[in-house]
Amino acid sequence: MVEIHELYQELKSSNYLVDIDSRKIRNGSIFFGIKGDNFNGNDFVIDALENGARLAVTDDENPEFNDNPNIIKVSDALIVLQKLSRFHRKNSNAKVIGITGSNGKTTTKELIFKVLSSKFKTICSLGNFNNHIGLPLSLLEIRNDTEFAVIEMGANNFGEIEFLTSLCEPDYGYITNFGKAHLEGFINVDGVIKAKTELYDWIIENDKVLLINSEDKTQNKFTNHKSIVFGSGNNCNYTFNESNKDLVHVLFEEFLFKTNLYGSYNYSNVCAAIALGLEFGLDKNEINQALVDYNSENNRSEIIRINSKIIILDAYNANPSSMEEAIKSFSKFKGEKAIILGDMYELGKESSKEHKNIIKLCEDTPDSKCIFIGEHFYIFSNTKKGSRFFKNKTDFYNSDFKIDENNILIKGSRGMKMEEILKYIKQ
Repeated sequence: MVEIHELYQELKSSNYLVDIDSRKIRNGSIFFGIKGDNFNGNDFVIDALENGARLAVTDDENPEFNDNPNIIKVSDALIVLQKLSRFHRKNSNAKVIGITGSNGKTTTKELIFKVLSSKFKTICSLGNFNNHIGLPLSLLEIRNDTEFAVIEMGANNFGEIEFLTSLCEPDYGYITNFGKAHLEGFINVDGVIKAKTELYDWIIENDKVLLINSEDKTQNKFTNHKSIVFGSGNNCNYTFNESNKDLVHVLFEEFLFKTNLYGSYNYSNVCAAIALGLEFGLDKNEINQALVDYNSENNRSEIIRINSKIIILDAYNANPSSMEEAIKSFSKFKGEKAIILGDMYELGKESSKEHKNIIKLCEDTPDSKCIFIGEHFYIFSNTKKGSRFFKNKTDFYNSDFKIDENNILIKGSRGMKMEEILKYIKQ
C-alpha cells in the first residue's frame, strides 16, 4: 500500500495536478477514481490515462489494473485524496482563510479573494467545491508561491464542518451567518448554529484567528485574544456604517467603499472582505478598486437589465432566511414589482410552514405581483390574495400570464433552475 508521503512525491512530479473527471484531464496529472452516489470514477481509469494522466489512483479490484505501472491501488481513493490534501496543506506556507455559513459564503469567498489577490498571491475554492470531495481539490491548488488560500466549507449535517476544518486547518475562520438552511439535516436554527460553529470551536482550540461580525449576537459569543471584530460599535477593530445607497456602499473613517452589489444582505459580506484587507495592510484605495471591479455572476444577486426592466437574479440557491432577506431588500424598489419564486429544498418537516411564511411576506409587500413556482408552493394555491401558483416552470411558460412590471426578483433553490425564467421575460 502506497504511503501518503510517497504519493506526495508523485504529486510534486505531476506539478500538483489532480483530476477526478476523465473527460477533463490535464496533461501529466494524477487521476483519482472517486465513487459518488451517481458515478464511479474507477470505470474511467484507463480513459484517464489515455487522455494524458500520468498516474491513476483506484480502489477497484479490476484485474486489468494489476500489472499496470501507472495505476496505484488503494483501499479507498477518496480517503487517500483527503489525506493527500491535508499533507499538502501542512507542507505549504499559505495562510488559509476558512469560510462557512448559511448564506453568502460563496460571495464572501469571492470578495475576499478579489481584495487579497490585488496585493498577494491568492487562490480560492474552485466554484462551489466546498464539500468532502471539492475541498481537497481546492487545497491541492495551493502552490509554493501561494500566500493566501480562501477556502469555502459547506455542510448539510453535523460533523461535516469539523471534518473539513481538520483538512484545511485554517489560520483564520469566518462564519457569514446562521439561517434556516438544510433543516432536513440540522432540524432547526439551533442545529445550524451547532454545526457551523464547529469552525469557531476548532479555531479557538488551536489558537488561530476568529473574524467576528459584532452585529451577529451568536458570533459575539465566540472570542479569543486573536479575534478580529468588525461592525458598527466602538469596541470593534474596524467600525463600519452602511451608506444609504441602492447598491452596497460601506463607510469607514470618512472613506466610502463602493461596490456593484445589490441587497443589504451583502453588506456584511463586503465588510468581512474590507476588514481582512485592512488587517493585511492593503491601502483603502486598493481595497475599493477590488470591490468596484467585482461583479456578481453565476445567478448570485445579479443585476440584469432587459430593455426597461431591472431584474434581480438570485437563483443560485435559496432557503427561508435568504428568501426573506432578498424580498425585504427588493421591497425597497420604487414602482410596481414582480416577485417570482421557486421552491426551497432540504427543509424537511419545516417545509410547509416555511413556504407559507414566504408567501405571506411576498403578499404583504406593497405594489407587488407574486408568482410561485413548484410543488411545495403549489400546496397553497388556494390563496385568496391574487397570487399565481404553478406546479412547475412548464405550466408557467404555457400560461397566458404576463409580466409587465419593470422591477423583477427571481429566486429559488438550485434544483429549480429559476434562471431559465429569463428566457420567458425576454420574449
